[in-house]
Amino acid sequence: MTFRSRGSMTALGATGVIVLCLAWPVAGQAPAAQTATKTRAAAKKSPPRTPWGAPDLMGVWDFRTLTPLERPKELAGKQLLTDAEAAQFEQARLAEQETRDSRPPSDVVGNYNQFWFDPGNKVQGTRRSSLIIDPPDGRVPPLTPEAQKREEKIAETRRGLRMHDLTPGGWVEDFGPDGLQVRCIMGFNSGPPMTPGGYNQNVQLFQTRDHVVILNEMIHNARIVPLDGRPHGNIRQWVGESRGRWEGDTLVVDTRNFRRETSFQRGRTTSNLHLIERFTRVDEDTLRYEFTVNDPTVWTKPWTAQIDMAKNSEPMYEYACHEGNYGMYNMLAGARADEAAAAKKGSK
Repeated sequence: MTFRSRGSMTALGATGVIVLCLAWPVAGQAPAAQTATKTRAAAKKSPPRTPWGAPDLMGVWDFRTLTPLERPKELAGKQLLTDAEAAQFEQARLAEQETRDSRPPSDVVGNYNQFWFDPGNKVQGTRRSSLIIDPPDGRVPPLTPEAQKREEKIAETRRGLRMHDLTPGGWVEDFGPDGLQVRCIMGFNSGPPMTPGGYNQNVQLFQTRDHVVILNEMIHNARIVPLDGRPHGNIRQWVGESRGRWEGDTLVVDTRNFRRETSFQRGRTTSNLHLIERFTRVDEDTLRYEFTVNDPTVWTKPWTAQIDMAKNSEPMYEYACHEGNYGMYNMLAGARADEAAAAKKGSK
């Protein structure tokens, strides 16, 4: 994991009596110190650009943050935290993590000890109390009646089971809401859309004149996004079918034609998901990522979240989820053994 600290420098132009004793500057001509300050400020505000003139989004971007997706209920009505409140929130979250770290490692199948987790140590620089910016209450909109019934049915079917247990009598499709990540098909924080969580919270962007590639560290999935204006086709894919365009200095990625659910919100979405993502290079060290999800069969209305990703100077290494992984075999074998033991016990 990589930790980073940020700082800023402001150049101060000293003017005083000596300046006043000199001739007035020509109209429109700023003092040298003011000019230098404005130049540095403009350089920080203006995003770097590629040789062909597009905003340069390339690099590895870290989306860890202590800011929660939803606004905590105790902060209802409070959109922004003060500096003191942000520091207090960080301290409380890190104390919770330290408490978890001090517990004995769990030997329960499907659990890791805290060594694996990497939540970051800072809230967002915007000091928002949630990543969700719309609705204004910072909360995920209510589920549709259809989605609510679906979740109640899953909960009833899996009552008493652990996170990665198979539903009794089930096969690879029966790992529950986390099934895609257990099967190493889609990473739990890579979605799409991407949301902070767990570990491997990096994404790398590559650019050419007519394509952008979005490579997630989690499950090493790459989305290739054409920028040439071609329409969406009709081939459904696990990560959907993405098309990109520039709106000023913002890359807008429109994704449809999902094969079925993604790993977002523990598999809550459906093939009806319409996803809009926006990538904006705020400055040298910050990439603003904003997404709007619209799945009318899941939520009563669309909603939007925003994450400021930090530049990571380290390279991104492959996270090979399946190769040499005995987990799937062991979980299936364990489920069959549990069922056999239960049947033997029931026959007595």
